[in-house]
Amino acid sequence: MLIDDSIIQGCVAGKRSAQSALYRNYAAVMMAICLRYAQNRDEAEDILQEAFLKIFHNIGSYRKEGSFEGWMKRIMINHALNYYRKNRKLPFLEDISTINETEIMKREDQTTTHAPVSAEKLIALIQMLPPGYRMVFNLYVFEEYSHKEISQELNISENTSKTQLLKARRMLRKKLIDLSLLKNTITVNE
Repeated sequence: MLIDDSIIQGCVAGKRSAQSALYRNYAAVMMAICLRYAQNRDEAEDILQEAFLKIFHNIGSYRKEGSFEGWMKRIMINHALNYYRKNRKLPFLEDISTINETEIMKREDQTTTHAPVSAEKLIALIQMLPPGYRMVFNLYVFEEYSHKEISQELNISENTSKTQLLKARRMLRKKLIDLSLLKNTITVNE
């Protein structure tokens, strides 16, 4: 999505019409990001609104190095992470000192197949993950952070990041299998 430079300049000048145009153009995309990090829609809306306020306040610092949308996404993600830090919703309970990522990937490749799931249902399943699992899963899968970057961002060890990702994937896989079994049961009974 391309944004007109006049809208950015209008936002820098504090014009409400430019801010409204920017919000209309990007709210849906940014809400999708917030939904992945939030536990529910209300929380996602809070994160979205607060992050947009940060965007409007800091838009003058955008240096046009890279995409504007990427700059906004970074603010959304950082705000979502800060929201959880502030509310102490990031319990990272375990740290396994030795974890073999290759073995994990082999086991994950041997999973059973399941019925296709809508994007909305997948987001709902991700929202059901415990906060620590959800943060690591989102950063690793969607934002493509390395475990080292995640550990620095969340102030956890790399092994904790790996463990949280493994557990998040297992939990999601189980929820998807349960969902597929439920769909099959409903279909058979009809």
